[in-house]
Amino acid sequence: MVDVSPKSDKARLSSLFALLFGQKFKKGVIVLIIGLTKHLKDDFGIDFKNQNLLDEAFTHASYVNEHPKENLKFYERIEFLGDAVMQLCVSEYLFKRYDTMPEGKLSRLRAAMVCEDSFSKFAKECHFDEYIRLGKGEEKADARKRPSLLCDIFEAFIGALYLDQGKSVVVDFISQVVFPKLDMGWFDHFFDHKTELQEYLQKDGECSIEYKLVNQEGPDNERLYRMAVYANGEQLGEGTGYSKKAGEQAAAAQALKKFGKTATK
Repeated sequence: MVDVSPKSDKARLSSLFALLFGQKFKKGVIVLIIGLTKHLKDDFGIDFKNQNLLDEAFTHASYVNEHPKENLKFYERIEFLGDAVMQLCVSEYLFKRYDTMPEGKLSRLRAAMVCEDSFSKFAKECHFDEYIRLGKGEEKADARKRPSLLCDIFEAFIGALYLDQGKSVVVDFISQVVFPKLDMGWFDHFFDHKTELQEYLQKDGECSIEYKLVNQEGPDNERLYRMAVYANGEQLGEGTGYSKKAGEQAAAAQALKKFGKTATK
């Protein structure tokens, strides 16, 4: 008779992981790996071929040090690769999207996107913090909330994805997670079309500039705002964004195009 009890299922699952990956996995680790694998497949359509790469990308040195017999690798080498891959992919995207933007501005925009603050937010948004394997000391110190660690994990994941499935899949992933942030107002501090429009309109004297909400649609967490910009009561342009400020910037950019000025967003 075959034993189909839950205990037997867990034992067989643990043996299967040990057979596939050559490591002695514990119950908690199995839950992390299965959870991460399912999360990536369900939310991003990513199914890793080499699970060891994914495992390495989410393993901290503190966990490796506490499990010396398991012959584990931690994420730092693969993070090094992921950083370079992100630099390339973001550079290529910005180069194509902003075909008239000078090199200096491209570099500054890339620096705003490819940095610890941005990567840590991307990692948190992707729930990567929930799947990091940490040593007990780091866990007690709330390391999984640490921006520097979240940044490292995001880069390591990109490196693992690149090695497992190539650049095109990395671009597909960051097209879901990173590039839309340009239109959601995440980097509006870099673009300041409102100031540029104001300076252009007021170069020959005072001009009354006003922004008005045209409409809004979508659920609270993804609400899209359409804003219009007016100069002395005349509408000059409309634009949309995931915040009123982002919509105003888009409207100003549209107005600049109307006057033959180059808008970079």
